Amino acid sequence: MRQPLFAGLVVDENEQPVEVAYVGDEPCYVVNDRGFRRHIPSEQVDRQVLEIMRQQIEGHEDLLSEQTAKMLGQEDPFSRAIIYTQLRNLDKQFEQLLQTGIPEEGRAYLGMMGFRVVINLHGEVLRVEQPGVVSDEDEE
Repeated sequence: MRQPLFAGLVVDENEQPVEVAYVGDEPCYVVNDRGFRRHIPSEQVDRQVLEIMRQQIEGHEDLLSEQTAKMLGQEDPFSRAIIYTQLRNLDKQFEQLLQTGIPEEGRAYLGMMGFRVVINLHGEVLRVEQPGVVSDEDEE
C-alpha cells in the first residue's frame, strides 16, 4: 500500500501535526478543522512539495552534482556525470519516489533536521521549512 511521502512531517497553519489515514487504498493527510477531519489526498500535497524542491534544484545541477560527488568521495568525472544526469531527470526520480516512498528512517532524519511542510485546510502547501536552505527571498 502506498504511503504519504511526508507522513509525520506535515503540520497545519496552527502548527498542529497532521494525521495520516486511508480512504480505501488512497493515503490522505487529515487536517483537523475545528473538529471536522478534512481528508486531503497525500499525493496532492506531496507533489506540491516535490515541485518546490525541483525549483530549488533547477539551475544548480552543476554545483549540486559536484558537492554530492565530493560528499560521497566519488569526485571522478564519471560519477559527477551520473549525479548530474539524475538531477536533470528529477521528474522521473520523483515519480519513482511517489511509488516507493521515503523509508521511515529517512522521514525521521528529515524531522530531526527540522524539515516540515505547512499546509492549509485545503491541502495547499504554505511553506516548506528546511533549516540550512537559503531561499531566494532571503538573498534579496
